[in-house]
Amino acid sequence: MDSNKIKKGLGRGLSSLIGETKIESQNNQLSISEMIPNKYQPRKIFDEISLNELTKSIEQRGILQPIIVRKSNHDKSKFEIIAGERRWLAAQRAGLHNVPVVITEADDLKSLEFAIVENVQRHDLNPLEEAQGYKRLIDEFSYDQEKVSKFIGKSRSHITNSLRLLILPKEVIKLIETQKLTAGHAKILVGLENAAFVANKIVEKKLSVRQAENFVKIFKNKKQKSNNKDANIKDLEISVSNKIGLNVEIKNKKNNKGKITFEYKDLDQLNKIIEIIKTNY
Repeated sequence: MDSNKIKKGLGRGLSSLIGETKIESQNNQLSISEMIPNKYQPRKIFDEISLNELTKSIEQRGILQPIIVRKSNHDKSKFEIIAGERRWLAAQRAGLHNVPVVITEADDLKSLEFAIVENVQRHDLNPLEEAQGYKRLIDEFSYDQEKVSKFIGKSRSHITNSLRLLILPKEVIKLIETQKLTAGHAKILVGLENAAFVANKIVEKKLSVRQAENFVKIFKNKKQKSNNKDANIKDLEISVSNKIGLNVEIKNKKNNKGKITFEYKDLDQLNKIIEIIKTNY
């Protein structure tokens, strides 16, 4: 193991990781075209506003923090970015031809570790990308949750809750990826049978995490009451709903008095209900 270590500018976690690898060149320049993205980069979405801000900063002051690279296993003429892909993208926008790099030796595991640590420490990952990074450590490199916890420097419960996000429906995951839902919202939805419906309501009504928690409680209470409904009434609701193509709710009291509710979402559906009533009565 080489005694050269980067002690400043990369963050404590990255510095520690780099210290475990052999450094070939600490103050080197590479052409932007010689570099390729890290195949283990957990970050899939780069915020456009943040990227533009970094581009302007680089235009004015250049790249202050070197990009960490390793020689590509697939193309010997290229170097794979281990940490600093966002800086590389911004440098291209800023019109730079060469950028400062640290060339180090790193296997696939170390490359993934670098990428996760950099992004997690900078809070650059959305909660889903963070969870996917942890899952890769577990699935591809035989980590367990305890080992991930110690390596990342976060609690075991944080890792567990993070991984649980991956069991959410695809529609909900999409909302997290596009940052329409926060990690706080997502945690509320884990384990709900109707997670996609609730998620869309949260987005539609622009609910805060606290408001979303209250909404879920109300929804659960309503559902619990609904589950106690007479089976014949439930069958009748489904039958009428299928017949007219709208949601129908029947509330029937013990004395067989009650009310029937038709849910419509636009004027066309309202007109449809009125037309059905006019035609038959």
